[in-house]
Amino acid sequence: MPIIFNTDHHPSKHAVKKYLLSLQDSICKGLEIVESNKKFIEDSWVRAEGGGGRSRVLVDGDIIEKGGVNFSHVYGSEMPASATAHRPELVGRSFEAMGVSLVIHPNNPYVPTSHMNVRFFIAEKPGEPPIWWVGGGFDLTPYYAYTEDCVHWHQVAKQACADFGSVTNSDIYNKYKQWCDDYFHLKHRNEARGIGGLFFDDLNQPGFEQSFAFMRSVGDHYLEAYLPIVEKRKDTAYTNQEKQFQLYRRGRYVEFNLVYDRGTLFGLQSGGRTESILMSLPPVVNWQYNYQAEPGSDEALLTDYYLKPRDWINLSK
Repeated sequence: MPIIFNTDHHPSKHAVKKYLLSLQDSICKGLEIVESNKKFIEDSWVRAEGGGGRSRVLVDGDIIEKGGVNFSHVYGSEMPASATAHRPELVGRSFEAMGVSLVIHPNNPYVPTSHMNVRFFIAEKPGEPPIWWVGGGFDLTPYYAYTEDCVHWHQVAKQACADFGSVTNSDIYNKYKQWCDDYFHLKHRNEARGIGGLFFDDLNQPGFEQSFAFMRSVGDHYLEAYLPIVEKRKDTAYTNQEKQFQLYRRGRYVEFNLVYDRGTLFGLQSGGRTESILMSLPPVVNWQYNYQAEPGSDEALLTDYYLKPRDWINLSK
C-alpha cells in the first residue's frame, strides 16, 4: 500500500516515545495485579546498529505461563527488505521505528492468549519531507471459547474506535476488524489464528495528532478488553486433555509468527534483538500429525464456529 504523506502536522517522535514507555508501564502493572504471584523482569538492551529497548518477561506465574511486554526504539541508515517490498518510495531513506508489543500465554486453556501492538515508523531523506505512519491493534486467540468473551472483546475494540469515525470517513471498527481477520489468517491451514479484534497500518492521512490519538486509544483499551476475560476464566477447572489441546493449538500461533508476521520479519531483517523479537512464542508447544477433533466436541467447536470470522457485536440482534 503506498504511503500518502500528510503535511498538516510534523510528527513528534518525543511524544510517541514518552507514550509508549508509559503504556508499557501501565500494562505491566495491570497484568501484575491479576498475576500476584510473579512480577515482570526487565531486560534492557542496546542495538549495535542504533537504538535499543526494554523487554519485560513474566514466566511460570499462577495465571500467566509466559508473558512478554516489549518496548523498542531502533533506527538505521536504510529500511529492511520487509518494509520496502510493498513501499518502494522508502528505498534510500533512513528510518526510526518504535513500538510496544506484547503476547500473553496463560496457563489455563480456558483463558485466551492475547496480543497487542502499537507502533510508529518514520523514514527520512535530506531535502525531502519525512514519510511516517502509525499502526497496531489487538487480537484474541481462545482455545475453549465463550461467546460472551468474544462479544466483550469486540465491544471494547469498537469503543476504541468510537471517537474516530471522522478520521477516515468510514466505520473504522468494521474496516480494521476486517483487516484483522484477513491479516491473522493462516493461508496454509485455511483457518483464522483467533477471533480477531483490530489491525491497522500505514495510518497518517488524518495528520499526526489524530493518527497518534487513535494509536493511543487502541493501546489504552487493551487491558479493558483482556483483564475481565482473565478474571472470569482463570479459576476454571481443566483436564490434562484440555491442556494438551491448548499446546496443540499454540502451534498455530508459532506458525503464523514465524511465517507471516510483519513485525517478526521486520525485526529479524533489521538486525533487531532476537530474544525480544521471539519472546512472543509460547514456552511449550505440541504438534500432532493430522490431528482431527472429534465431531461435536468442544475442540471441534473452536474451528467449526469460533474461528470463523463473524459479526460478534450484532450476534444476538
